[in-house]
Amino acid sequence: MTECPPPKKSPSENLPPANTGVCIAGTGMGLPAKVLTNDDLSKIVDTSDEWIRPRTGITQRYLADRTEHTSDLAAVAVLQAMANAGLEPSDLDLLLCATMTPDLVCPATACRVVDKIGAVPCGAMDLNLACTGFVAALTTASAFISSGHCRHVAVVGADCLSKIVDWEDRTTCILFGDAAGAAIVSRSEDPTQRCLYQRLCSDGSQWESLFVPRSEHDLPPNGQKPFEGKYNTLQMNGREVFKFAVNALRNSVSNALKATNLTAEDIKMVIPHQSNIRMLTTAWKKLGFDDDKIYVNIDRYGNTSAASVALCLHELTEQGRLTPGDYVIFVAQGGGLTWGTSLWRL
Repeated sequence: MTECPPPKKSPSENLPPANTGVCIAGTGMGLPAKVLTNDDLSKIVDTSDEWIRPRTGITQRYLADRTEHTSDLAAVAVLQAMANAGLEPSDLDLLLCATMTPDLVCPATACRVVDKIGAVPCGAMDLNLACTGFVAALTTASAFISSGHCRHVAVVGADCLSKIVDWEDRTTCILFGDAAGAAIVSRSEDPTQRCLYQRLCSDGSQWESLFVPRSEHDLPPNGQKPFEGKYNTLQMNGREVFKFAVNALRNSVSNALKATNLTAEDIKMVIPHQSNIRMLTTAWKKLGFDDDKIYVNIDRYGNTSAASVALCLHELTEQGRLTPGDYVIFVAQGGGLTWGTSLWRL
């Protein structure tokens, strides 16, 4: 067993100066090789590109094969993010993996990622908030940095939803894809770089809107309608999830602006969870944002759950569309039900 080394600095030395900031130092992504288009899907279930694209905005998605795991995609994304941040695996203090499709029930997928990137004995933990996971992990990383307990935290959102969808259910299998996106959150010498606002919320009374049952013991009490789905596959009440997501997204962004005394004009980009193009457009109509401030890439990846916000962040970074000083809002909603917002000054 690898021994945990002593702290790199004493507790007093590890505390950041009062004027220390928190920055996103690098980003990365990991994708499977296989692409499944809408036309490909039409050969599996009764659907078509003409039906899928107008309703979801999706034209294709990536699928992991049987030998690829969530940790494999996550490791690729984290390694790229570290390279872009100019870091070595030994520089990491903590790795947070947001996922609802862990490799195994135990151990945490984050532990396997740490091993695959050569960062043992870096701290590791999983967060399961479904599609809200990356936003929650990003906020958690910021807290670890601000408290002085860490200097560099790898945050990765990764899911292989193709392994838990029912490929005979055209209402769900058309929506999801597999991917990983990562960011390195680091201590900054610029005190203006930081997370200005964060809010994480949940409503467990609505868990049946989106869940994965393992057996009959996970189902609603007797007396309610019988379960008609399949065990170990994603079950979703699309109508209820749509209403929840639209309201949560709109209210989350509005509350973030009010709390920080910022306006839509001040925000460089809103990076939302890529759930469904109709959900996104419905929510933005009342928020007053220009279309070019809402980043959308669901057409190429589908709904990748915890990876979606991270994929958007990476693409925007690679395109040079985000610069120091920009205000950016990360917002997501997912199973639980959960929802979260994080507003940063980059």
